[in-house]
Amino acid sequence: MKLSQFRWFIVFMLFLAGAISYLDRAALAIAAPLITKDLNLTPAELGIVFSAFFVGYSLFCFVGGYAADRFGAKRVLVASMGLWSVFCGLTAGVVGMVSLLVVRVVFGAGEGPYATCTNKMISGWFERSRQATAVGYANAGQQFGGAIAGPIVGLLAVAVGWRVAFVIIAALGLLWVLLWALTVTDLPEQNRWIRPDARDAAGSAALAPGRSAASDRLQATADPDASLGTFLRSPAILATAFAFFGYAYILYFFLSWFPSYLTMERHLSIQSMSFVNVIPWACGAVGIALGGLTSDTIFRVTGKAVLSRKIIIVTSLLISAACVALAGRVQTLEWAVALMAITVFFINLTLSAYWGIILDTVPQSRMGSVGGFMHLIANTAGIVAPAVTGFLVQGTGLFASAFLLSGGVALAGALAVLYFVRAPRQPEPAGRATAMAASGH
Repeated sequence: MKLSQFRWFIVFMLFLAGAISYLDRAALAIAAPLITKDLNLTPAELGIVFSAFFVGYSLFCFVGGYAADRFGAKRVLVASMGLWSVFCGLTAGVVGMVSLLVVRVVFGAGEGPYATCTNKMISGWFERSRQATAVGYANAGQQFGGAIAGPIVGLLAVAVGWRVAFVIIAALGLLWVLLWALTVTDLPEQNRWIRPDARDAAGSAALAPGRSAASDRLQATADPDASLGTFLRSPAILATAFAFFGYAYILYFFLSWFPSYLTMERHLSIQSMSFVNVIPWACGAVGIALGGLTSDTIFRVTGKAVLSRKIIIVTSLLISAACVALAGRVQTLEWAVALMAITVFFINLTLSAYWGIILDTVPQSRMGSVGGFMHLIANTAGIVAPAVTGFLVQGTGLFASAFLLSGGVALAGALAVLYFVRAPRQPEPAGRATAMAASGH
């Protein structure tokens, strides 16, 4: 197989992993009306259960990123997806809120490393001007998984029970682990499936000794010997992490509570809700795929990588903030679904851009750890958003304030990137620096 072909095979495998991850995590939200009835959960308790997933998930975003730097993204993904698939299946055996909380925390810990490992894998296989595109296509699987979760889990839960549904989708993850372990390597030069006589021109540089596809980044923008703390204290990294939090707040509000909103406030049946819920997810999948492609296109036109990511993040978060705030105020189901579809499209248009900033400003040796830190900050929204929404709904009986709060968080994230994210300053040429020192400047 040619290098260019195997690169896209890896993206396809990461797409499938993302799809399975969101199918797994969305399953609880889709089956929530049935689980709530069986386990006698209140809205506030259900919100805590939704948040429990992100306790483990957020922590292992960073742990998984650090492990990917130490042991390689391939191995970490084998371990993490194996763990989350097993605990997805164990959801079928819960008997009350306590056991459900334990399963969800460990399940979340298993999924934590996925996004950071995806970013690190792509940094090792793709040239810089194509990395955001590859990240976008890979991450589109998450929204695809969210889209198919409604029909698959909804119909399975009604037909054979929600417990059996969790076992079936867990098996898909274990099959993926086997194929990934047998075929994929962290770097092209390690892979036995790439024929030496089939190395195309685009791949020759990536396969050069001691070099990966990530080495064509602007090396002068980051010191590979700088401490991890130097990068974690960077205003650009912190602002990007906060904007990512804004993205995640809307996403996890939508992921956790939109199905219940459709059944509780719009009075849809589980079958109808399962199909209506597909519409925003499908828009999100398109948004992720287009986000990376658009960002890389702007980069190639302007020659300014960080600027291209900022344009996508700021514009899209502002549109998302307005639409999600309005979605909680409209009177008809059609307008609510349409506004949420627009919201989900635009927040997902930004996803590749957050990872693109990491790819553009952080050296390969620190990419997993810095990306994991950013992902940890972002995914604390998964702890906050479902729980806060649960208490707001239980206290007011309505979802309007939860929609409005989501919009406000996204707005703050857009402003943070607008004001604090700047391209790394290039060092002065040696001759000029010497001359300036001699002149007293």
